[in-house]
Amino acid sequence: MKKYNVIGELLIDYRKINKLSQSEFASKLNVDIRTVQRWENATTLIKPEKEEDIINETLLPYQLVRNLNASVPIPTYYDFNLRKYSLSQLTNRLPDAKWFKSHLDVATKRIRTLDYEVDINYIVRYMRFHKEISKSLREVIKEAARLLPEMNLIITDDSGYYSGHSLVFPLRPEAYEKLRSREMNEQDLTVKDLIHHKKLDRPIFFGFDITADSNDNIYYISSQLMRYVRDKPNQEYLFCSIPFRYDNLELNEQLGLKIIWEGEKGKNEYGIEVYPRFQEGSFRNYLHEDDNSEK
Repeated sequence: MKKYNVIGELLIDYRKINKLSQSEFASKLNVDIRTVQRWENATTLIKPEKEEDIINETLLPYQLVRNLNASVPIPTYYDFNLRKYSLSQLTNRLPDAKWFKSHLDVATKRIRTLDYEVDINYIVRYMRFHKEISKSLREVIKEAARLLPEMNLIITDDSGYYSGHSLVFPLRPEAYEKLRSREMNEQDLTVKDLIHHKKLDRPIFFGFDITADSNDNIYYISSQLMRYVRDKPNQEYLFCSIPFRYDNLELNEQLGLKIIWEGEKGKNEYGIEVYPRFQEGSFRNYLHEDDNSEK
């Protein structure tokens, strides 16, 4: 992650990464180019009413913008590839799985179930940096939220701004097999590929996208998913996913998921590194290994 000391440094990098001139950026925000120049030169701060416009346009985390857009800025780290911020170098990387487990019951009230009508447009805009959401996939997300509200979640910051989400699809075995064998791409999933998990002896949960703007929020949303399966100790299930980001991959491996296949590593149109890999398994050993060792 790169350390930013003032808001201007962040905006300059945002423009460069998104190949925007000062004039183009000003036009998107409906301000004069000289206003953007003053922001970037740290001559003036962004007015509160414009902060929200910037957040909505750039999808930069609200807390990141607030930290840097202050008379006494709070230096903050940010990674445009992972789209995550951190307040110190110590928290730039995800904690290991043992730390997650030792704090598994620490929860937050900032998580709620996904409201499709309210949340979908923002989710689609945010996800465009690493996954395209077609019209049919929108319907899949809507149906997954109906069938499995416990795992389709939104997390906000203390001010109510979006901070991350989890999208988990309850799959039919046939769809799972096609994804596993690479006969089908996750972008090809339809509503017909979903089924209520209680109709299967072994539910299959496909982690389509689990992301957040900081490691703290990744912890909270991942822990809620973990608690959901932990509290059903006798339930057989399979969890699978195709993570593109290295931090998700590393954590999944520690949690007990195995790599089945690996795709080609590269960069997408936004310059973000993507490296798709199919992982599967369950969190049973991870969640209950201490219980087993005591027997």
